[in-house]
Amino acid sequence: MLRRTFSVSVLAAVMIPKRALAQLSAASPGAIPAASEDTRLNDFFEQASLARLRLSPETMTWRGMKERYGELGDYTEAFQHKVMALLNDQLVRMKCDFDREKLSDRAKLSYDLFDKTVERERTSIRWYWQSYAVTSNGGPLDAVPLLMINGHRIDTVADAEAYVARLRAVERVAGEVSADLDERTAKGFLPPSFIFAQVLSDTQNQLKGAPFDAGPDHPVFADFKMKLVALKTDPAVKAKLQAAAEAALKGPWRHGYKRYIASLQAMADKASGRNGVWVLPNGAAYYADMLRLQTTTDLTPEQVHRTGLSEVARLRAEIEQLKSKIGFADSLEAFFDHVRTDPRFQYPNTAAGKAQCLADGRKIIANYMTFARTQFHRLPRLRLEVRAIEPFREKSASAVPTYQPGAPEGSRPGIVYFNLSDMTQVLKPQIPASCFHEGAPGHHFQIARALEQTDLPTFRRNASFTAYTEGWAVYCEKLAKEAGMYQDPYDDFGRVAFELWRAVRLVVDTGIHAQRWNRDQVVDYLRKNTLNTERDIHAEVDRYFTHPGQACAYKIGQLKISSLRQQAEAKLGRTFDIRDFHETVLAAGSLPLDMLETEVRAYIARKA
Repeated sequence: MLRRTFSVSVLAAVMIPKRALAQLSAASPGAIPAASEDTRLNDFFEQASLARLRLSPETMTWRGMKERYGELGDYTEAFQHKVMALLNDQLVRMKCDFDREKLSDRAKLSYDLFDKTVERERTSIRWYWQSYAVTSNGGPLDAVPLLMINGHRIDTVADAEAYVARLRAVERVAGEVSADLDERTAKGFLPPSFIFAQVLSDTQNQLKGAPFDAGPDHPVFADFKMKLVALKTDPAVKAKLQAAAEAALKGPWRHGYKRYIASLQAMADKASGRNGVWVLPNGAAYYADMLRLQTTTDLTPEQVHRTGLSEVARLRAEIEQLKSKIGFADSLEAFFDHVRTDPRFQYPNTAAGKAQCLADGRKIIANYMTFARTQFHRLPRLRLEVRAIEPFREKSASAVPTYQPGAPEGSRPGIVYFNLSDMTQVLKPQIPASCFHEGAPGHHFQIARALEQTDLPTFRRNASFTAYTEGWAVYCEKLAKEAGMYQDPYDDFGRVAFELWRAVRLVVDTGIHAQRWNRDQVVDYLRKNTLNTERDIHAEVDRYFTHPGQACAYKIGQLKISSLRQQAEAKLGRTFDIRDFHETVLAAGSLPLDMLETEVRAYIARKA
């Protein structure tokens, strides 16, 4: 599960090659060299990406750049409109400066995708107030500690000073975020009340530990001190820097978080509802738009709901067959309970049990890699690692594994993160499908491949359309079976149960936001139709309530990719090569499903 929400930050997620950075920095915004129309368009895209990137200090840090290294960005609504104005200007300029008919087919795809991306951004910002600022994933300040710990490198004294400057900037950022929360509270744009307990607890933890009290070091303080130890400089300079960081945490950081916590608490006190977004002003129209944005289709809530019910019935029947094969005679619900509770399907809740879980994940991925060449022409160069999620965020993180993309130049690998905080929530039959979804051949093969594909414009290498990205990863769960994985029938049950869970999402997401299901109805439906543990059921339900439409993208995307493959197999017959099909799906980067269909049909026509 690659957890991304669509916002005006999409075009910020770019990585500019160093050579291009030097060229673009020297060029004026309007300086496009005279060359072929394709080359001119690519130069325009690089300039556009760089202009957007420079508005976000955080994104530059994540992309390995140290420009604006001591700053945090603007967290106001006004800034979002500033970004939108830039994107609109860039779109106008593209349409004025380039004749689409003079472009190659490949460049036309980039042209059309840029157009569609800006339109999606426009739709997203139109619903700024309806989109919850506080969700099951947390609040708007949660990204700051992650940035400091996982993103901000300290190679020089200046880098350490920039780190401290960012700690001080938290007071300003928290003020901007708090003012936004206060306005949402006053206007009544409130998320469901049940998400606040965890969000408030996690936020209050940002003021616990040294230097705030006598406990163990706060994770950010511990991170700074650890990075100082590795810094080659005079001990007196290190002592001065550590004192500055401590003062920043006890001063601006503390003041900012106290203000933020007060605004969160005020919102929580007023949030009494437990409903879907239908309760918001223009809620039905908002949900319909979110469903279109997330699935990149024109499917209505009713159509998505019916698809979900059909897929749930089909997959329950498939599990019934596996249950008979295993020899379990009781009901399907009893079989779910059996797998959830039988100790042989769990790891010991010990250091050794956690280590074994990670070792199993690494072995599963390594086993698949021995077969990968039979299904793919090209494999990603970027390394893939399996790690335990960091302790400071394991309590609020999903119980199922997640993927963090690496850096294309190789400084940071792709990572499959396992949440090992409570091993009773980790079921062995779910591990193989999780590894194939998050790692190889799922997210890592798609995302790392796109990042490494320098023949694509930067904005396309970093594009993320949920239906494509997650649809591909769900498709890969079954693809691994074709490579001979899931030899244990319980592992194969875990795979089908995972797919059933994605079908269930179609039913409950539309149930919540279009059919006005209450929370108890949703929890009950997941208990009866998924293998999920109780903790993860409740975490997932919180997610569905606060991220309307997002969870539907997985199954819709998988169904489309599977359908396109079936079309290719039917048309091409014996000449069909699975490696060619996968190359077609991956070569253009993340796409809306209609554009992916166009690419696959062109491939079929060429091969036929």
